[in-house]
Amino acid sequence: MTSRPAAGGGRWVEVDPARVGRWVEGFADRHGPPTTTVQGYGLLLTAPDGATAELHTPPGSPASADVAAFVAAAGTSYRIGLLLARKGAVAIGVAQGTELVVSKVDTRYVQGRTAAGGWSQHRFARRRDNQAKAALGDAADLAVRLLLPEAAKLAALVCGGDRRAVDTVLADRRLAPLVPLRAERLLDVPEPRHAVLVAAVSAARAVRIRLRDPAPD
Repeated sequence: MTSRPAAGGGRWVEVDPARVGRWVEGFADRHGPPTTTVQGYGLLLTAPDGATAELHTPPGSPASADVAAFVAAAGTSYRIGLLLARKGAVAIGVAQGTELVVSKVDTRYVQGRTAAGGWSQHRFARRRDNQAKAALGDAADLAVRLLLPEAAKLAALVCGGDRRAVDTVLADRRLAPLVPLRAERLLDVPEPRHAVLVAAVSAARAVRIRLRDPAPD
C-alpha cells in the first residue's frame, strides 16, 4: 500500500484489490462502522467519528452498490490495455488480471537540449521536435498493431507518462476506438521500459482511496 497527500485535504492510499476488504475492516475498527453511499467515482464510507474514505472504482471495474460488490468487482480478472509514453519512448501492453500477456517497448533517439544560442539553438530545437514527432508517430503505429485488435475485449485503457505525448499518440484517427476506453487517471511513470510496464499493471489495478481523518475537536 502506498500513501501520499491529496490536493484539497486528506491523503491518497493505493491498495491492492485483494486487500481492499481487509482495509475496509481496519477502517471500521479504527473509526467505527461506516455508512456507505454510492458516488460517481465509486463508494463513500462515512464513519461515526467523521472520518471518510472515498473508494474509487479501478479502471475497467463495474460500478458497485455496496462494499462486498466493490471488493468482488475490483478483484475480477478483467482485461486492460496499457499505453505509457514519453518523448522518444513508448511501452504498450495488454494485461489479463495481474498477468501481462502482450508487451512491446520501443525507444527512439530524441536529441537532448542544447545550451547553444542563436541559429544553432533554433536548428537543434527543430531537429529535436522532428525527432519527437517521428517517435510518437512510431508509437501510434505500434498502438494500432497491438491495441487496436484488442479494443473489443478491453475493459479499459490505462495511460501513463507524459500527458501531451499520450494525447498525441491517441490523436491518431486510427486509434479512435480506444479513446472511449481511456481511464481518467494518468499513471506517473518514468521513461517507459519493460520493468516499468510490468509495474504499471499493479498500479492500474490498484484501488485508490482518498482518506480524510476526523476533524479535530
